Amino acid sequence: MKPAPFDYEAPTTIADALKLLGGHEDARPIAGGQSLVPMLAFRLARPSLLVDLNRIPSLAGIEEKGGVLRIGAMTRQAAVLASDTVKHHAPLLIQALENVGHPPTRARGTIGGSCAHADPAAELPSAMVALDATMVIAASGGERRVPADDFFIGAFETVLQTGEILVALELPKQTGGSAFLEVSARKGDFGIVTVAARIAVKDGRCTDAALVLGGITERSVRCAQAEHILKEQGATPKAIDVALAALPLDTVTMDSRLASAAYRRRLIPELCRRAIEAATTSKVAL
Repeated sequence: MKPAPFDYEAPTTIADALKLLGGHEDARPIAGGQSLVPMLAFRLARPSLLVDLNRIPSLAGIEEKGGVLRIGAMTRQAAVLASDTVKHHAPLLIQALENVGHPPTRARGTIGGSCAHADPAAELPSAMVALDATMVIAASGGERRVPADDFFIGAFETVLQTGEILVALELPKQTGGSAFLEVSARKGDFGIVTVAARIAVKDGRCTDAALVLGGITERSVRCAQAEHILKEQGATPKAIDVALAALPLDTVTMDSRLASAAYRRRLIPELCRRAIEAATTSKVAL
């Protein structure tokens, strides 16, 4: 199919992009285009104006400053995957990206584009929640910062308002080990169930824990009760069993031709066990 007719602009500054997006109610920004272009082709999206962000150099780049890793929203997924800075600072993000699509799609796809698209089965939203990332949003009135867990509202829905752009993602330095596991129909497909785990153990104590599920409902789900158990009781085999019993299996609503909700519920405990054990024994890259 062919897209419905639309106007096209390619601004070179964030200010110009915000002006264009704010002046058209149904304008859409385009980043890597790996999700939006197919939607345009099938006429699932019909913007009157497409605002191309690819010519705004300030929207791309990776910088570590003061213990915080800032990744520009237009940074290509392949560039993040190849970054030694990201490998050192946030290895969980590398582990998640290894499950995203294929080399050609990662060469064009952007970090911010995937997050702003907010596909409930995508890997990057869950990774951002598990990493306690902050999403930096620009509007004509200035910037605002939103925790990743508050940024994602539902399927293909975020807190982004008309006239706003996701400009960067800020990640605190990861402590402890991590793992990202998923079950998918084929390598490179969206996950049927994804698990992002981050576990910090010091002197036999679990000092921090994050466990986030994806692909099970309209947005990533943080397993707060299981995290609390691990931090209280340590990441011992017995504590892991208790934590697995506290997983929010009642939040599983995704039911598709690839996998039923019941199948997803059966997958989750075993995937979580493997992810917690792998994160507990892994080390942050040095």
